[in-house]
Amino acid sequence: MSSDRPAPSGASGAELAATDRATLIHPTLPAHRTDRTVLVSGSGSRVRDAHGREYLDASAVLGVSQVGHGRQELAQAAAEQMTRLDYFHTWGPISNDRAVELAARLAGLSPEPLRRVYFTSGGAEGNEIALRMARLYHHRRGEPQRTWILSRRMAYHGIGYGSGGVSGFPVYHDGFGPSLPDVHFLTPPHPYRRELFSGAEVTDFCLAELRETIERTGPERIAAMIGEPVMGGGGAVIPPADYWPRVAELLRSYGILLISDEVVTAYGRLGHWFAAEHFGAVPDIMVTAKGLTSGYVPHGAVLTTDEVAAEVTGDHGFPVGYTYTGHPTACAVALANLDIIEREKLAANAAAVGDHLGRRLAELTDLPVVGEVRQLGLMLAVELVSDKDSRRPLTGGTLAVADALREQAGILLRTNPNALVINPPLVFSRADADELADGLRSVLSRTGPDGQVH
Repeated sequence: MSSDRPAPSGASGAELAATDRATLIHPTLPAHRTDRTVLVSGSGSRVRDAHGREYLDASAVLGVSQVGHGRQELAQAAAEQMTRLDYFHTWGPISNDRAVELAARLAGLSPEPLRRVYFTSGGAEGNEIALRMARLYHHRRGEPQRTWILSRRMAYHGIGYGSGGVSGFPVYHDGFGPSLPDVHFLTPPHPYRRELFSGAEVTDFCLAELRETIERTGPERIAAMIGEPVMGGGGAVIPPADYWPRVAELLRSYGILLISDEVVTAYGRLGHWFAAEHFGAVPDIMVTAKGLTSGYVPHGAVLTTDEVAAEVTGDHGFPVGYTYTGHPTACAVALANLDIIEREKLAANAAAVGDHLGRRLAELTDLPVVGEVRQLGLMLAVELVSDKDSRRPLTGGTLAVADALREQAGILLRTNPNALVINPPLVFSRADADELADGLRSVLSRTGPDGQVH
């Protein structure tokens, strides 16, 4: 088959892989990589490739698929909505019944006082909107000089101009500049990386740094601080219990808004509908996506307070809208997805199975390359090191480990340079957790400090 022709329906695995190499640009995939795993079906926590091999989805794709793969209820909800009202926008005075119903549902689920909803197509769009809301809020209150955004190193908020600008990894900035101006990055609350804190307690260090940054920049110039409750891209970095309540209190004392990026943590992943419930700190603006529809269709929702909404709508309205804002089919799928999460008690399952998986993975710390295991609900990471005493990362990175897990153990998960990132579907069972733990041990027990699996 010619490499410049599309693969026909029913093509073989080899044909699909060849067409993929000739046509698709994959995020993060170096040009020299020619291997492909082409997936064609899935059910629950399992997916299958074009050769018929089954894999355990230990990442819920990208921390998205709360209810698992192949749910007929969601396909039916989409099909029924498409035949009734496939698409319409929510610009100006126009609305649709599904958007109204979902907004009311989210307002009822979210913690007080988050009662106003703006729909997007995903998390990066949501963070773009949150940043615009924060700056416009202050502008319309007569403080246009409040433009600065505080973020953290190791933060991930998307790859749009604004969302990428506040993401704290160099890879999202190098070669793409100039980036969003007036952004300052703070130290992440990463207890395992004790070298970051000069011997101080983590929250005390971070709060002192935050206060010093506010005073140096000028509180009257800062619009908001944005942060993930648990840092996903950073490797399930769980802050100390007092971190978010103290951060929220300090920001509000200066009139600075708090934006919580709950794109990964919302809709049951941590054992609650929202991470704000777990940490006891409700933000001014909360960004959600991913688990809202379990990825069956792209959708997201930004929740905010009446106070913020009143300012950003005002006499002239909020001047920013996306083509698919309030898409009725996406809203119908979201409603059906929330029904499943609620009916099947998936938040409780995330807490119970997550704790079991956390205990099983903690046993891996007897291996030379495992420095730490972190777990909250079904959000986990295994930190890999070349030396436990110095806590140095694997010298060759984590990609070879992920490849070995896929090829040798049939496990799909994500990595960052230092860790294996594990965010399974919320339908994960104890048997799935045990299979995952056993597969990780089989590969990590053969992994050297250079990151190669022998």
